[in-house]
Amino acid sequence: MTKLRIDVITLFPEMVVSIQQHGVVGRALQAGLAELHTHNPRQHSANEDGRLDARPYGGGPGMVMQYAPLRASIEHCVGRSQHAKVVYLSPQGKQLDQAAIAALAASEHLVMLCGRYEGIDERVIDSCVDEEYSLGDYVISGGELAAMVLIDAIIRTLPGALGHELSAQQDSFAGGLLDCPHYTRPEQIDGQQVPAVLLSGDHHKIAEWRLQQALARTYLRRPDLMADYPMSEREKRLLEAFLAANSSTE
Repeated sequence: MTKLRIDVITLFPEMVVSIQQHGVVGRALQAGLAELHTHNPRQHSANEDGRLDARPYGGGPGMVMQYAPLRASIEHCVGRSQHAKVVYLSPQGKQLDQAAIAALAASEHLVMLCGRYEGIDERVIDSCVDEEYSLGDYVISGGELAAMVLIDAIIRTLPGALGHELSAQQDSFAGGLLDCPHYTRPEQIDGQQVPAVLLSGDHHKIAEWRLQQALARTYLRRPDLMADYPMSEREKRLLEAFLAANSSTE
């Protein structure tokens, strides 16, 4: 399997590289499961001070990142790669979901472009960008945090990145549902008890309970996900049983 290479084009490379010092991403990068590089587009600025923003045509507030230094940065990162995919992080992109994460994780080379200010010259998007993604319907100050979220989400899906090979498969969204509740020691605390089925040792019943809880959580918390989820007859029965048992407490 080809090792995933990630290049991030950013005005704040020190912000992005901090992700390789901690947790799952740090361990995966140190183990060589992927490699992370940053590139500052100021290197391609025509201005002596490295400035690469200018006022927008048509007027209006803020500044816009210029075409030439961004295009040069992308070309530098892509190099001779035949399989590089350029991803721009912006509020106007498609909302990132687990299916998109899985598709991006299958890439050989990702180039992530982090915008700042009011955004980037649209001609960069038209000529250089393959995919445009947003974290959600809100605005943050730049693409660096979005790129770090994307890097984390991608790397945790790579084989060997997590302590248990099934961990990523059981995460929320991995199978179209939210995850079930989890408990650990002690069995009772502050008057709250771990569900008895989890202490039973009956793996079939535990699996049934976890699936039922995942179905119920998704139904109650994210009906938009449930609307697209293809429930089997078994899953329908589990969800109906949960709703019937809890109808008196709603």
